[in-house]
Amino acid sequence: MDPDTILVVMCRRPALGVGKQRLAHSVGAEAALAIAERLLACTMEDAAVWPHALVLAPADANDRVWARAQLQRPLQVIAQKTGNLGERINAIDATLRAQGAQRLLFIGTDAPALSLPDLLAAARALDVQGDDCDTALAAAEDGGVTLMASRRPWPPLGQLPWSTAQLGMALQQACGALGRRVAALPPGFDVDNAADLPRALLALQDDARVARRALCATIRSLT
Repeated sequence: MDPDTILVVMCRRPALGVGKQRLAHSVGAEAALAIAERLLACTMEDAAVWPHALVLAPADANDRVWARAQLQRPLQVIAQKTGNLGERINAIDATLRAQGAQRLLFIGTDAPALSLPDLLAAARALDVQGDDCDTALAAAEDGGVTLMASRRPWPPLGQLPWSTAQLGMALQQACGALGRRVAALPPGFDVDNAADLPRALLALQDDARVARRALCATIRSLT
């Protein structure tokens, strides 16, 4: 395996009525699908230029071919197992570490303000030289996390309060309970519901990345 930090993207194939249900409740299923497609494109935009190994982890095992077709670059596809998000992260983490991986960085597709420099900063936080750390977390404004990186296996994550405002603190405490040294990275935000759309538009209005411009155009079309 690549000795550098491996980027793992937990993703879901956008489909009408699948995912982004809180957003769909406010803006409608078709608009929510359009946002989901744009958010996925934002994540792929950064994954395309990630300088180390890349893993795409589709939520549905039937979407392996779809996942592999997302980018024209070397990558590995590992479908997510069943269970909640924590259990699925644990399973992929275990699979990759069994292959020899040591430094893993997990992201989803809901944090469009993340950038390649943010991802590289998370990787640098795991540097084993000098005053190092075991784990790096970036908090989300809603109490969750926008990225999570570690050079040691994650603690059991299945019992954590996923999709709640208590997740970030619970994750940090779970790591600390095992003696992990946790670095706090700059916070960010997720796009989960209609109230998050103006926040995304404000944060990305001057972003020159193509997929971010497309996301902003889609958000403006809903207002």
